[in-house]
Amino acid sequence: MKVKEHFSNEEIQSFSARSDVLAWLAIATTWAIIVFAFTVAALWPNPLTFLLALILLGGRQLGLGVLMHECGHGTLFKSKSMNKLVGTWLCAAPVMYRLDEYMSNHLIHHAKAGSENDPDLYRYQHYPVSAKSLRRKLLRDLSGQTALNFLRASFTRNQIIRQQGKGIASIDFQQLWRRLHGPIITNVTLLLILSVLGVSYLFLLWVAAYFSFYMFFSRIRNLAEHACVPDLFDPDPLRHTRTTLASWWERLTFAPNNVNYHLEHHLMPSIPKYRLPKFHQALKQRGLLDEADIETGYLSLSRRLITPAV
Repeated sequence: MKVKEHFSNEEIQSFSARSDVLAWLAIATTWAIIVFAFTVAALWPNPLTFLLALILLGGRQLGLGVLMHECGHGTLFKSKSMNKLVGTWLCAAPVMYRLDEYMSNHLIHHAKAGSENDPDLYRYQHYPVSAKSLRRKLLRDLSGQTALNFLRASFTRNQIIRQQGKGIASIDFQQLWRRLHGPIITNVTLLLILSVLGVSYLFLLWVAAYFSFYMFFSRIRNLAEHACVPDLFDPDPLRHTRTTLASWWERLTFAPNNVNYHLEHHLMPSIPKYRLPKFHQALKQRGLLDEADIETGYLSLSRRLITPAV
């Protein structure tokens, strides 16, 4: 579907307009929730507040990834330089990404989605799966195995670690610093801030959230976007991409920063995340989503990921 044929140039410009105020609000809100999670755990340290902090931190780590994605598309801020600066240091680096590295793969995903050449196809092609298989995957997420595999693959892909058989042949420390100086600087800064406040131990919650709930929420978010869609190999986004309408608690976890409006994003990647809900309503009013895969809630969506019992 060619979306621009159904809207005037003025409407397209309105939907695509960048706002530095709304961009900074998204950044500030994401980091404010991170501060809130640390504060609750510091003031009332007990298993329940630690669990709450892990959930909130995992959701906001995903939120940072979403804002990194927005900056990579150049849609969060008005200027290219601000998107690069903020996207690199306040969004990508804290969650172990490089903005340029992420976008080189992501832009191919946009170009090849709906085909066998989609580089992300392996993430969702083989769904639905058995309930037992899905449980194993989610347990790997929550136990840290998925994060370790991601980091290992990243280091190998970037020639940081050269493997020989099952062992490590060598480590390129120059390449290691080139790849990790951003994550190292931002995470050490976070640790130093917590140390100055006398709660350095809370940094362990940040690390634990990354190795558990961040990966858990990321998997469900990713599957909600493209798994079990009407036709994964149809070039029309209405067939290979899904939007999931999220409740308030799902926006705190699986769907931060309007990432749930994924169909709308594929239809027009130039639209900033803070205008996607309005764009969704406009598409709906024109009947352009009548044949789209719109799911209500991530719990409902999760049932579609499981092969029905015989």
